[in-house]
Amino acid sequence: MLAALLVVFTVILVIWRPFRLGAARAATLGAVLALLLGVVQVGDLPHLWQATWNATLTLVALIVLSLLLDAAGLFRWVALHVARWGGGSGRRLLALVVLFSAAVSALFANDGGVLILTPIVLELAGVLKLPRAATLAFALAVGFVVDAASLPLPISNLTNIIAADAFHIGFGPYARTMLPVNLAVVAACLLVLLLVYGRTLPRRYALADLPSPGSAVRSWGLFRTGWLVTPLLLAGAFLAEPLHVPLSAVVGAAAFVVWVVAARSGNIGSRRVLRAAPWNVVVFSLAMYTVVYGLRGAGVTGVYGEWLHGWAARGELAGLLASGLSVAALSAGLNNLPALLTAILGLQESGLAHAAQRELAFAAVVGADIGPKLTPIGSLATLLWLHVLRGRDLHVSWPEYLRAGLILTPPVLLTGLLTLWAVQR
Repeated sequence: MLAALLVVFTVILVIWRPFRLGAARAATLGAVLALLLGVVQVGDLPHLWQATWNATLTLVALIVLSLLLDAAGLFRWVALHVARWGGGSGRRLLALVVLFSAAVSALFANDGGVLILTPIVLELAGVLKLPRAATLAFALAVGFVVDAASLPLPISNLTNIIAADAFHIGFGPYARTMLPVNLAVVAACLLVLLLVYGRTLPRRYALADLPSPGSAVRSWGLFRTGWLVTPLLLAGAFLAEPLHVPLSAVVGAAAFVVWVVAARSGNIGSRRVLRAAPWNVVVFSLAMYTVVYGLRGAGVTGVYGEWLHGWAARGELAGLLASGLSVAALSAGLNNLPALLTAILGLQESGLAHAAQRELAFAAVVGADIGPKLTPIGSLATLLWLHVLRGRDLHVSWPEYLRAGLILTPPVLLTGLLTLWAVQR
């Protein structure tokens, strides 16, 4: 009970942030309490660091890379082209925004995607003079898709990297399983968004109002470097496991190359970007894992693992649904990082064969990436999205978000889990 209450207490601190307490400091406070109360032992910390360091450093490097390319104007350049490809049709533009958001999330992680794309889409809506309802539809498309469609690669979401590391799933095997799942999820996102918000979109918008894409570029040297480094980054990620190179080293090298070009360009505040990098994510991830690890000592994760084992014994589909839906529910109520960490510990104690654990781990990732969209507190990306909207005077109340989340999330989540089942058969 103490371990469970400590997890809930820490999540509340992370979400509400009393006294302007940052997420990392809130999680650290929970971790310190877990150590002081004996819920977690000091001797467990090296194991916890081993489980989280690669994932968190990879995410930090990805966000540094994305912030540098955003400062160069690459994403705005693409966004303006996307708006032109829309041909003046509001529905076509929404479809292209969904695809653009999914691509950015896949390559630059969901947190980086939401920080970069939300302001761009809001600026685009302002240029096109869209009403609030249409602006909110496009903002929701970004906010929903960057999380829900962050499945295809380990680098697409912090939860993906942690799960892949925990069950020794290589970049290639992970991508082969999750790429088709992500394609189905993107299609489901697009269909649901069009059905729900299609009437709020403008039938036509004026292409003449759009500035030239070239006007968005601040550093052509950095812009070209970004197009060169991105495919090399993907190639390096696929080769990392056979060469026994940590994924964080590959992504860090790509970010370093781009940072050097930015520093030499003189047009980009490269040092400012480094200072803005979310270094506290490393502390946050380790601290949250420390708090959740207390559930293992209390036997909670063991009970959860036995429950998953029971459902897996009823068939592959039953096990996948149990894993994915339970993690989705925990993510919506507690935030997706502690939810996934709980699932990882549970699976490791479930007594299932390693192959079966990996299959259910994929389902847990689907639940951790899509399930958080049910509530505003489900993921840090959603909280960041709401913060950006408030800063741009687009206020979304919790009831308004909950209505959207309850409509959009269930069909997309079920599509992802059923597609995963079909892929793994």
